[in-house]
Amino acid sequence: MTDSSGDKIADDTFMVRPDPTNPKLTERVSGVDQNGNPIETSVTVERPLTLFLNGREIVTMMTICDYPDYLAVGYLLNQNMIHPDDEVTGIDYDEEIETVVVRTATETDFEEKLKKKTLTSGCAQGTVFGDVMEKFETVKLNQEAVLKTSWLYALTKTINTTPSLYLEAGAIHGCVLCDADKPLLYMEDVGRHNAVDKVIGRAFMDGLVPLTDYVLVVSGRVSYEIVAKAISACVGAIVAVSGPTTLAVDTARRHDLLLVGFARDDRMNIYSGGQWVNS
Repeated sequence: MTDSSGDKIADDTFMVRPDPTNPKLTERVSGVDQNGNPIETSVTVERPLTLFLNGREIVTMMTICDYPDYLAVGYLLNQNMIHPDDEVTGIDYDEEIETVVVRTATETDFEEKLKKKTLTSGCAQGTVFGDVMEKFETVKLNQEAVLKTSWLYALTKTINTTPSLYLEAGAIHGCVLCDADKPLLYMEDVGRHNAVDKVIGRAFMDGLVPLTDYVLVVSGRVSYEIVAKAISACVGAIVAVSGPTTLAVDTARRHDLLLVGFARDDRMNIYSGGQWVNS
């Protein structure tokens, strides 16, 4: 496989990457262009997905629903409703009734969390629970996190030339889990928070959490919610193509999370944490 410049893209670079050929993820929609000429383009499909934990309804999310199991597990982990040492005994997805049920070996104590649900700035109505910060008190991040500019340049090229829903239809956000300059997990969704949840959910199921030696590369801005999810999974660093919010920066600095914004071409801003190696 090659990109538009003729450079080869290694199919085995990613453990998981977007599949823009999946017919369930886009639809052809007709319209007109600025001159009134008829056009037909690919449009991203958005669906509701209701998440249950051990038989109790938690939340309904808007998602492209390509990896409902990863999204469900990642969401519950990032909301501190299940923990890295919990045993997930089953995940059942019913496409017809748009539900996913996660079951654990032991009952979880989440009723009080449901009373403290708060909408966030995340696209497609992100949700966070009021006691997520409780977990932060025990989280230990990698104080010696290192990120090289050469890694970012290599990652940017690989990610930008990988076939994706963004290139096919737009209206999508992406999140990539990377080990140094190697991209491992590339997820997309209508909300960046969903993409992060799917990456962390898959990483948990692969036994990679805590992610102290890994980097999250995210599209768009970095809000508090994204930083909270990264800290919850003990991610080593966040790199974004846009800027952070003040609460995101404050939270990253308080926990010494390496936070990089406006990472485009040969420029970037470093807001907090870790060590930077310019090579």
